[in-house]
Amino acid sequence: MFKRQSGMRRQTIEKARGGEGVTIFDHIFETDEMGTNCRVLAKLTLEPGTSIGYHTHEDEEDIYYILSGIATVNMNGETRLLYPGEAACLAVGGSHSIANEGQVPLEVISVIVTV
Repeated sequence: MFKRQSGMRRQTIEKARGGEGVTIFDHIFETDEMGTNCRVLAKLTLEPGTSIGYHTHEDEEDIYYILSGIATVNMNGETRLLYPGEAACLAVGGSHSIANEGQVPLEVISVIVTV
């Protein structure tokens, strides 16, 4: 399957998971288009001051890959800065949050896989 950016669904979520600001989800492929256990494959955009609040993935893994900007990621109580080209993988049952405390938009690929 091939897909142009113009065919990707854009979703905006205000205060995602109790965070701040508006997170933009550009869904690269929808769940039913992938035919796997992948629930989300999206590019997230967080403007400065935007965050996705701390939350748990009971039966899922969540992977972040940083495209641009600097992400502040709290994973299971440990906070780290992630830079373009770096990634984080949250194991099943873990909790995390992500924030853009920088001055430029943060762009992240998010992959959520169910188990």
